[in-house]
Amino acid sequence: MTLPWHYSALPTRRSASWPNGKKLALWVAVGVESYRPDDGLTEDILPRGAPPDLVNAAWRDYGNRAGAFRLFDRLARFGIRPTVLLNSDLYDEAPAVLAAARLVEAEIVAHGHSNSDSLAGMTPAEETTYVTDVRARIAAEEGSPPGGWSSPWLAHSPTTLDSLAGAGYQYLLDLKLDDQPVWLNTGQGRLLSIPYAAELNDSTTMIGRQTDARTFARMILDEAEELLDGGGQQPVVMSIVLHSFVSGQPWRLRALSEAFEKLQSRADEIWYTTPSEIHAAVLADPNLAAE
Repeated sequence: MTLPWHYSALPTRRSASWPNGKKLALWVAVGVESYRPDDGLTEDILPRGAPPDLVNAAWRDYGNRAGAFRLFDRLARFGIRPTVLLNSDLYDEAPAVLAAARLVEAEIVAHGHSNSDSLAGMTPAEETTYVTDVRARIAAEEGSPPGGWSSPWLAHSPTTLDSLAGAGYQYLLDLKLDDQPVWLNTGQGRLLSIPYAAELNDSTTMIGRQTDARTFARMILDEAEELLDGGGQQPVVMSIVLHSFVSGQPWRLRALSEAFEKLQSRADEIWYTTPSEIHAAVLADPNLAAE
């Protein structure tokens, strides 16, 4: 396999800055997801039982009934515009979540039709149809197509990057190979990879590794403080990935809120932003991304 990016060492890159001279661009993802009961891939809190698995289905659905609204409200309290990683089936299943997302001016990023799906194993034709249909559904509902894509389960086929670029997506939110955005090479032109946290991610860390909520909050603060104080000259990107059914749980939200409260003391150094704004900044100043 040939990797779709070139090697580049962060310290060797040209200097630049985010808008208003900020050193750190921080964006917060909120995954709002749909799962088909007892079919395809699922995220579970308990070992999956025999169908009907009502316990795990209820845990996941909590996010669309309660958790998403708590997260949107709490982020708004801190002046953070969320980036919603959206399974488009939620337009039919939980339209109130999308209404709430619009109220807080969330950026909508395509995240497949359902999180029971995976691009891995799709044929090129199936994949092209899939990513195109997701984009068209969001465009029909929101009035404009999404610029970004986040793959369900962060899974890819050998042709995923080509399919995304060919369908009109401009940036990918799946990878963290750098602290700056990185241009990816595809057969259909370039695609910007914007750093996506695989570890500052409540699903992989608090569910997958059973890390407690306050340790997760401390991880957020450690990342931000190190990026701000670490001495590097290049502007960098930090992301925090939350899910409505994970961090939307009240006991986790309390610890998360304390982390955001502490970051307020550094607000003059942080650009709270979205992937679309990061992409626009890179287009305006190519030195903000690695070639």
